[in-house]
Parts: sequence; structure tokens; C-alpha cells
Amino acid sequence: MSLENISSQLSGHVNGSKKNLPPVEDWHPDFCGDIDMEIKADGSWFYNGSIFKRLSLVKLFASVLKKENDKYYLVTPVEKVGIKVEDVPFVLTNWHWQDEKKNIITVSTNLDDEFILNKEHPLIIANNGGLYVTVRRNLLAKVHRNVYYQWVDIAKEVTTENGTELVLHSAGEQFSLGVLE
Repeated sequence: MSLENISSQLSGHVNGSKKNLPPVEDWHPDFCGDIDMEIKADGSWFYNGSIFKRLSLVKLFASVLKKENDKYYLVTPVEKVGIKVEDVPFVLTNWHWQDEKKNIITVSTNLDDEFILNKEHPLIIANNGGLYVTVRRNLLAKVHRNVYYQWVDIAKEVTTENGTELVLHSAGEQFSLGVLE
């Protein structure tokens, strides 16, 4: 399995549109083994120890990324290969108010995925205390520290059953940034 093979298999399935991602959830090819590809915790992609320099290639591979149980795969209609992911595959790097009066926050990842922070794309506090947002399917983006501190500035203190929490509102949903001690 080579990167060239994966790229050529995807040529008819990826059109560059973020909204028209390949239907990897419908593809169930046989497992072909692992390849020496890794996504570091900072969102950088490596193959055979070398960093990917072409963002378009990273976006292509990210479009066919699939997580099953705790393992990550690149999936084409005919092949499925395992890759390593240090933490999660994406980093949430930016946000802005889509509509501040209605409390609608738009977020974006290091690979230019953009979406509204809402019920479909919730903010999650992991067991390790890190903050993550669901990007698509069951793939997560870690909230970058800069975004976190900006959210802390706009969050409201709310008393809940867990104690006093810093809460962020977006698209009619309430998201906790954590409990104050």
C-alpha cells in the first residue's frame, strides 16, 4: 500500500468540497495492514518520519479518515490501512461569532473544516481534562489553548449540580469549559 495508490483510488471520490466528503462510513474493504503514517498531537501529519508539506494532500487523506473503536484508518473503496494518531486528528484553531446576539459560534480546524458549535458538533471535556469538539463522524479536534483562553474570557459562571462551571453558549446549547475550584 502506497500513498500514490491511496491517492489514485480516491481520485473519483473526492471533489474538494468540505460538504461532499467521501462516504467512508459506507466503505468496508478488507484491512490491508498498517502504514507508517502518524498524526501528531499538534495536528501535523508524518509519513515515514517526514512531515507532509502539501496541505492539499493532508486534506485528501483527512477526508477518508475513519475511527473504529480506538484505532484510526485511511479507507478507500478497496483498501483500509491503519495509521497512528497521538491524540486526535484535528486541532480547533479558530472561532468567531457567526451571530453574537443569537450566541452562534463558528469554529474551524487546522485543516479548514468549519462548522457551528452545536448539538451535532458539541464541546466535550475528556477524562484527561482536555477540551475537544466533534468535527465529523466520530472524529475529534482538540481545542487549541489560544481558543480556550478566548472562550474563558466570554464564558459565564453558572452554578450547576457539579459546582460553579464556566459555561459557553452556542446555537441554543450550553457547553462547560470546566468546574471552577
